[in-house]
Amino acid sequence: MARVAAIDCGTNSIRCLIADVTEAFDGRPELRDLYRQQKVVRLGQGVDASGEFAPEAIERTRVALAEYTAMLRRKGAEKVRMVATSAARDVANREAFFGMVRDTLGVDAEVISGDEEAQLSFVGAVGDLDPDDGPFVVVDTGGGSTELVVGTLTDGNATVTAARSVDIGSVRITERCLHGDPPTADEVAEARAVARGILDQAFDAVPVEGVRTWVGVAGTITTLSAVAQRLEEYDSAAVHLSRLPLDQLHAVAEDLLGRTREQRREHKGIDPGRIDVIGGGALIVDMLGAELHERAGITELVVSEHDILDGIARSLV
Repeated sequence: MARVAAIDCGTNSIRCLIADVTEAFDGRPELRDLYRQQKVVRLGQGVDASGEFAPEAIERTRVALAEYTAMLRRKGAEKVRMVATSAARDVANREAFFGMVRDTLGVDAEVISGDEEAQLSFVGAVGDLDPDDGPFVVVDTGGGSTELVVGTLTDGNATVTAARSVDIGSVRITERCLHGDPPTADEVAEARAVARGILDQAFDAVPVEGVRTWVGVAGTITTLSAVAQRLEEYDSAAVHLSRLPLDQLHAVAEDLLGRTREQRREHKGIDPGRIDVIGGGALIVDMLGAELHERAGITELVVSEHDILDGIARSLV
């Protein structure tokens, strides 16, 4: 048995998983959660326009990372891996961020490719699913990028057949197009046009014809499940492996896009840090659902709480 810590720092949130890893009867690594936490820090604040991390965004991330570092040391994690995605790939002042991570965590953050991000998400997402429900298409809509990956689960082993990451996410689309509160009809139409053009790049690279199950992971999608279920507070057990029919997904997206930020706060399942960008994220997920229905006959979204964090943890064994 090994005790590992996985940290994923994206455009909008930073998340940590501390888990014991054992070997299951079929030889696969099996995770037992000791600590799983998410904090919205908006590291990618303004990056799309400025090309740099804002000092206050780096500081918010440092505070969250310091808390995670204290926790993994108390829990006695033997191996630690932190990955940084999307916003950390191309910024001009990236060393300010990586130096902060080195000083706070004691190890370097890794900038992983979009394809590796997609594969780690897939491995984490399908572990709790019935292999007979495959092939699977796993989607991770983050703050700055969206990953699309197709693969299968056979004898406990996840096999990725195609993957693509594109630069569209809840923060990027909001900062680029959705300025009103609520967004105007013209802003929403522009956002859909921008998203469609970018998502087409993913579908051109990842053939989804023949997939049987759509699995969605990470904060935007789990939040949409919480909103659809009208949860009074976020409940991981209620969200994990919940199913969202496409017509309900579309209704939730339209509702969120039509609300002011203050009105969105009425949904208790939305983290306050996502209030201003969840409409943009919902728009992207809704468009993905429509495209998957047209190309593969998909009729519902299966929401998984297990994602890239679980994939990172498994990679440490």
